[in-house]
Amino acid sequence: MIQKKDNAIFLDALSADKCDLLIIAGEHSGDEHAAKIVKDLLNDNPNLSICAIGGANLQKENVQFLFDLVNHSVVGLVEVLKHYSFFKKFFNSVIDWIAKYQPKKICFVDYPGLNLALAKKLKEVRLSKKGGGNIELVYYVSPQIWAWKAKRRFKMAELIDSLAVIFPFEVDCYTDTSLPVEFVGHPFLQDDRESLVEYEKNNILLLLPGSRKSAVAKIFPVMLKSLELLQKEAKVLYPDLHIKNLLESILKKFPQLKGKVELVSKKQTPIKAQVSLMSSGTMSLNVCLAGIPGAIVYVANPITYVLGRMLVKIDYLGISNLLLKRPAWREFIQGDASPKKIAKYLNECFEKGNAQSQKDSESLKKMLSAESLKKPSSWRIFS
Repeated sequence: MIQKKDNAIFLDALSADKCDLLIIAGEHSGDEHAAKIVKDLLNDNPNLSICAIGGANLQKENVQFLFDLVNHSVVGLVEVLKHYSFFKKFFNSVIDWIAKYQPKKICFVDYPGLNLALAKKLKEVRLSKKGGGNIELVYYVSPQIWAWKAKRRFKMAELIDSLAVIFPFEVDCYTDTSLPVEFVGHPFLQDDRESLVEYEKNNILLLLPGSRKSAVAKIFPVMLKSLELLQKEAKVLYPDLHIKNLLESILKKFPQLKGKVELVSKKQTPIKAQVSLMSSGTMSLNVCLAGIPGAIVYVANPITYVLGRMLVKIDYLGISNLLLKRPAWREFIQGDASPKKIAKYLNECFEKGNAQSQKDSESLKKMLSAESLKKPSSWRIFS
């Protein structure tokens, strides 16, 4: 793991004398996907030597775990700048470690701000194949170039050896580049994957405030204010103890909700709910695939939001809405995220039921399935 010493950050030495694969995931969803890939790879070949930078899910697998990067995950320009010193030290430590231990392959999972920067540096120092070295770079879960920074696709073609995408339309985004791209199906539709959430007409509201501390700190209070007006009981799904502690600290500011809000770990899933209020992250797709009606709420640092509006050119924040090309799950964004408006809409969701949401769920499943490749890990990481 990474340790701090004399204000420096460095990775511990490997106990093994080789590394077949280094996998890097910087967010909860990426960590979850990466852990599944690792498990399948080791089932196929137990002799693989895998090292990992990620989170709790990867740490549980049979890997040489180097650092819990997920716990340091941030989003937005302002938040990144606040932690610039840490990320600079971390970045340099990773490059030094790769130069020393020379993994045969590196699999980057999502988190493009860091992962593409690492790929660029590896080319500059001639460690990657694209830079004349021996290390093959593969990428799983494409950056959202269809939403912003579309020109990144050309830079990726210069840096990455192959890319696996989880949305079918993403393949066409790279047709004007030399980068080999393959749609491998969405991991949520794997045959052996159990749903984290289920629909049930039980009068329960499911709150999904997200997995990043900076986002949760802004979104969860809005959710709780909406809940106060709605006068329902709620369950809140949290990914780890760090987020749980943050949720508890915020809940203390809402004494009138005492006894009405239950915090539930991902380990206790599936969670059954009638309606959901969620952030725009990965979990929102879980909810939509389960046919649970509800809404998406997004609140960010004002500077981050203004910059995002200038750069991001998409009609919706929720991936389900983007795929369906309509606001099947209502979005309340920034100034529109009024607790009164949200509570009114959620009350309508409770009254209407989930017939339409179930139809939308079936449409999404058809879009995201890859019949020939049901497991993302079957993608040719070690072909």
